[in-house]
Amino acid sequence: MMQASPSRGTSRRNFLRLSGLLCATATTRALAMAAPARDLAFAHTHTSETLAVTYWRGGAYDRPALASINHLLRDFRTGQVHAIEPNLLDYLHAVRCVLDCDAPFEVISGFRSPATNEMLQQRSGGVATYSLHMEGRAIDVRVPGVPTSRLRDAAASLKLGGVGYYASSGFVHLDTGRFRQW
Repeated sequence: MMQASPSRGTSRRNFLRLSGLLCATATTRALAMAAPARDLAFAHTHTSETLAVTYWRGGAYDRPALASINHLLRDFRTGQVHAIEPNLLDYLHAVRCVLDCDAPFEVISGFRSPATNEMLQQRSGGVATYSLHMEGRAIDVRVPGVPTSRLRDAAASLKLGGVGYYASSGFVHLDTGRFRQW
């Protein structure tokens, strides 16, 4: 029994589809490669460590840069290092762009181990039992020379995640959970 060969029209259609897919993939890759690099600067208020780093370039996250950020944002009480979600870094970068400011983020709290979170929760009623800090998805920051109310408003305008405003403590909480404000 002979198999029918695909018609000339079908082969041409498949060729055009494949060509279109390859062009779209190449275009997407070229756009990502041409996109500007993303950098951040931090100054940790508890350890006095600083870091200025390009964490995304050429369409990809830079693994050594992410490792440096993970180390800086470790639980400074226990020394435990945890991966910081790259979306949180993108959120910080977007906030920095809205603020049009190159000053470093002063870090009050990055990753928190469960033990640290529990200890802080016992000291203060404002610490969530299942804090996104424990997943590397939250950070508490301020920016020198920028009122915390302006930092809060910049983050809230993006609607990229949670925004907590702690005026009396002088910092803003940012996380990659659903958009909400408090």
